[in-house]
Amino acid sequence: MSEVTLDLRGVPKPQAYEELREHVTHALAGVDDPIAGMATISALLHHAFGHLWTGFYRVVEPSRLLRVGPYQGTLGCLEIAFGRGVCGTAAAEGRTVVVEDVNAFPGHITCDARSASEIVVPVWGPDGRLLAVLDIDSSERAAFDDDDRVGLERLVEWFAGAPAGSHG
Repeated sequence: MSEVTLDLRGVPKPQAYEELREHVTHALAGVDDPIAGMATISALLHHAFGHLWTGFYRVVEPSRLLRVGPYQGTLGCLEIAFGRGVCGTAAAEGRTVVVEDVNAFPGHITCDARSASEIVVPVWGPDGRLLAVLDIDSSERAAFDDDDRVGLERLVEWFAGAPAGSHG
């Protein structure tokens, strides 16, 4: 099953995220390497939903600096300060940030001019510290909603040591 890349476009989001969580659980069974997890999850998410950019920014200096990690898409920004842009805001505040229109977000960092909306989810490690943020960009406005927030927050629970499909 882990060799399969799901295409979940057209599937209702709650069902799509549940299928994806199950797939991640199987694909990462026995793996405890966060970089391998980031690479696998970004690839599966990117292809499942056809996003513009899907990837992780890792915390390299706590409360100060994020650096690009595994991702799918065009060249990403290499470093982002905490509190700057959507990623830095999510990291600094420790909460998911959903942006319907990136042009309306104060201080948005444009890495790809085609980006129209964005969601950024904090990724917590097993010690409860911020490990990274998951950043997803879409070329469509208002592409992300509460179903995405819930589904992605559950998906990144893998990094805290909880199997990705263990919470209902």
